[in-house]
Amino acid sequence: MQRETKEQETGEREKVEAKEMDGEIKRRIGDDPDREGLQQTPDRIVRSWKEIYGGYAQRAEDVLVTQFQAEQYDEMVLLRDIEFFSTCEHHMLPFHGKAHIAYLPNEKIVGLSKLARLTEVYARRLQVQERLTYQIATELERVLKPKGVAVMIEAMHQCMCSRGVRKRGGTMVTSCLLGAFKENLASRTEFLAL
Repeated sequence: MQRETKEQETGEREKVEAKEMDGEIKRRIGDDPDREGLQQTPDRIVRSWKEIYGGYAQRAEDVLVTQFQAEQYDEMVLLRDIEFFSTCEHHMLPFHGKAHIAYLPNEKIVGLSKLARLTEVYARRLQVQERLTYQIATELERVLKPKGVAVMIEAMHQCMCSRGVRKRGGTMVTSCLLGAFKENLASRTEFLAL
């Protein structure tokens, strides 16, 4: 009962703080925070933030918990075109794209959905693409302990498209190669070719 009361108090405080913050933002951009169409906006913002920034509540261990014996398989495992959405920490504008994740098993493998879930853990935080790429790669390496990890991300950033230079169509590409992918030219070439 006491826990429910604390959760209710926290929820009410979040609503009040969100309403004050939302009102200030609307005033600064020149809108009326009291107009009819904006009355429910603070509550919607709080609910959307819980989803958009839900990665802070998760860790790599949470999503890579189920592992299987690799048996004799020691060739590359690659999941391409993992769609993701994230938020630029510099302007709090969205960026989105596709991640490509590969690893060379060392006794253990994970289900493919786990690679997509790992991407979500780190994409659903305030980010820069370079750090996102690095976090996915290093956390996969730390938890699964494969022989090598390769991550490449291609993304379009609204902070470049909708403000500043206002250039649409530019795609930023980042990569992180660890273990055999960094040390072995053949592994690296195979990943980049695929």
